[in-house]
Amino acid sequence: MIVENVLPEHYAEMLIVWENSVRATHDFITEKDIAFFKPIIMEQAFPAVTLKCVKDKLGSIIGFVGVHEMKVEMLFILNKIRGSGVGKLLLQYAIDNLNANSVDVNEQNPLAVGFYQHMGFKVISRSPIDDMGKPFPILHMKL
Repeated sequence: MIVENVLPEHYAEMLIVWENSVRATHDFITEKDIAFFKPIIMEQAFPAVTLKCVKDKLGSIIGFVGVHEMKVEMLFILNKIRGSGVGKLLLQYAIDNLNANSVDVNEQNPLAVGFYQHMGFKVISRSPIDDMGKPFPILHMKL
């Protein structure tokens, strides 16, 4: 597996990966929340971060990471390939090449919290709401 650069023309494909991953791992998010976040992800979140992806043998994006100012802002993997090492590869790339050393994780996503802890991150603080003011508690983690 090779970590590759992302171009703006990949955003629509990445949004599909994002939605697939969110539906599989964020059972606390409603359809209304997904509809709310989709344009924000496409128009604001993707352009604001350094993005890297991994593609399958056919050239389809199967996972991506976004980093801004040493913080992992997003890491999403297609549900069908979770556990295959793609997330670990992307996170390790972000740490080694993009100097990432922090991440915010939804407290209600225990698989993600456990993944980051396994990768060496520790919870340093907690916020009762997310950056959008929604009632999704966030764990602030640091290497």
